[in-house]
Amino acid sequence: MKVVLQRSKAASVTVDGTVTGAIDHGYVLLVGITHEDTQEDVAYLAKKVANLRLWEDADGKMNHSILEHGGAILSVSQFTLYGDTKKGNRPSFINAARPEAAEPLWEAFNQALREQGLHVETGIFGAMMDVVLINDGPVTILLESK
Repeated sequence: MKVVLQRSKAASVTVDGTVTGAIDHGYVLLVGITHEDTQEDVAYLAKKVANLRLWEDADGKMNHSILEHGGAILSVSQFTLYGDTKKGNRPSFINAARPEAAEPLWEAFNQALREQGLHVETGIFGAMMDVVLINDGPVTILLESK
């Protein structure tokens, strides 16, 4: 499982002209799931996201988690994180989990974030989405469960 975490001042997801999720500040998570991912990967990354210290303290050092600082999550399913570009010019997505396996894990990940005490907004799994964000910092971190 891969998550691209972007600290954000504001973000939203729109599908077919309708906003499906929006946050004022927090993290935008682009979430990719592969064939080997399990509930253990979900739990590990949800805990990691909730507890990462990416918000500044009074001394300007990244010492506060989103739980301490406040903020929400905008979670977006992103199978293209498992695009393989080693051969040719067209990415191969064979490492991305099939939708019937990936969607329940993405939903479980979002629920696990909620169980960590976070407010979670989402895009729509498998939809063409317009994602808008104001990156804060910018702070962008790549997390992997393996």
